[in-house]
Amino acid sequence: MLILMNPSAVNPLALPAATGAGSTALLPSSGGSGASAAPFSDLFTEAVGQVTALEGQAQAAATGLMTGSDVDVHQAMIAAQKASMAFELALSVRNKAVQAYQQVIGMQF
Repeated sequence: MLILMNPSAVNPLALPAATGAGSTALLPSSGGSGASAAPFSDLFTEAVGQVTALEGQAQAAATGLMTGSDVDVHQAMIAAQKASMAFELALSVRNKAVQAYQQVIGMQF
């Protein structure tokens, strides 16, 4: 069975608390508004911060589960999986950036 999902619903870097009037987007808008794009370093720093936040949420959920707080097993597993996926995504982006850098350094002019 094939299940099609909205790609924005599967974004592991999107924090539930980051949906408000003061939130910033992870990626620059593709609209023609003329706004300058954020540097890659800023985007990567923000993504790492979000990964850290997801890891903290997963750790808090696991701690709450072990101490017998009002934390459901499903919530703890989902939080851990979100943190894992976000970390793997950030690691993949980092590896691609390093690979691109090494290719540029290896070029002969």
